[in-house]
Amino acid sequence: MSEEIKKRVTESMVEQVYQIRPEHLNGAERLFGGRLMEWIDEVGGLVGIRHAQTNVITASVDNLVFMRGAYQGDLVVLVGRMTYVGNTSMEVRVDTYVESLDGIRRPINRAYLTLVAVDKNDKPSKVPGLIIESESEKAEWEAGIKRREMRKQRKEKGF
Repeated sequence: MSEEIKKRVTESMVEQVYQIRPEHLNGAERLFGGRLMEWIDEVGGLVGIRHAQTNVITASVDNLVFMRGAYQGDLVVLVGRMTYVGNTSMEVRVDTYVESLDGIRRPINRAYLTLVAVDKNDKPSKVPGLIIESESEKAEWEAGIKRREMRKQRKEKGF
């Protein structure tokens, strides 16, 4: 019997940087929340693809919390990392920051996405396990178990 394939969190991490331009702004001249949600979904999907080494679909987005705004000219940095894996599903945390010219990052958003790995026929496919190497990764894993249970309960109740 072959040993289960496992990957480190660092193997699938993604960091993406955008500079906010006029087309990214809403009527209040801040980064449009829908655009940020698009970027979060893109980064989360890339983390999932790197981990599963196959296509993924977004099943849900949790805890999309807007902490502060971002404005034209700001550099926006999104960092995605795997937090928990099941059989065919994965949880990805995406943190979003505004980065000043001196490199200081201030958080503006955090989201958790649930992704499902799919094969070429769009059928769910098994994902590699996750190697936990630090206390923070262990804490995320344990919190991911709790978030997964909450998602199951919400699904059972129809929301």
